Amino acid sequence: MKEEREESPYDRPSEDDPPENVDAAEKGEKEMSFLDHLEELRWRIIYSMIGIVVCAVGLWFFIDPLMEHVLLRPAMQYKMHLQNLRPFGQILIYMQVAFFGGIVISIPNIVYQIWKFIAPGLYPRERRYISSIVVFTSLCFLIGVTFAYFFILPAALKFFVDFGTTAIDNIISVEYYFDFVITLMLGAGLVFELPMLSFFLSRLGIVSPKLMRKYWRHAMVVSAFVAALISPGPDPVSMLMMAIPLVFLYEISIWISKFSQKKGRRSAA
Repeated sequence: MKEEREESPYDRPSEDDPPENVDAAEKGEKEMSFLDHLEELRWRIIYSMIGIVVCAVGLWFFIDPLMEHVLLRPAMQYKMHLQNLRPFGQILIYMQVAFFGGIVISIPNIVYQIWKFIAPGLYPRERRYISSIVVFTSLCFLIGVTFAYFFILPAALKFFVDFGTTAIDNIISVEYYFDFVITLMLGAGLVFELPMLSFFLSRLGIVSPKLMRKYWRHAMVVSAFVAALISPGPDPVSMLMMAIPLVFLYEISIWISKFSQKKGRRSAA
């Protein structure tokens, strides 16, 4: 007959002892290995590319009105002379527009896939903000694209058309025109993500309103550099029109950082 060992009170876990793997328990997931992260990243990229391709194919059915009534409209408004210099130049331009249009339309899916990749490292209380972040991130990007089309692009084209002498005909390559338009719109979309970036970094404790106020002058210099970097042309108008929103967005980001920290304190309480 086996002897039954009497359970020692020291074998029982104390209520005062902290539970092991609190983070893992709260997240409710096992720790992923490096290869698991790579596999997850691969699938998120695949899902993002599928969304872009589907949106680009869908956009292809509306490519003619998009080209004539949207993207070429500013050029026709200022009576710019566009010229195609390659045999298949227009086909390549149409494909380029469809691809980048697919990126713009599928921005919500791209942002969602990014956050799904980050989600395993977040706590459940942090994951509930993912849907809101996806919506507001997509909205900020689309606002930036719209701002570039209705404000920055007309001002830059007007400066280009009015500058110089009438003795020289300005005949523009259509490829350069579309590179200018697409780069300008995508650059503005990324610039308008600054408030959401501030919200996210504030929640992580990387930045704070006090820190952003302290380095305000440095931020203005960086804003001018970034505006010059992402502006598609060397003209001062597009650089200035890109720098001005950056200044206002930085100020908005400070207030968003304050809101983010207050919300974080209430959640912790």
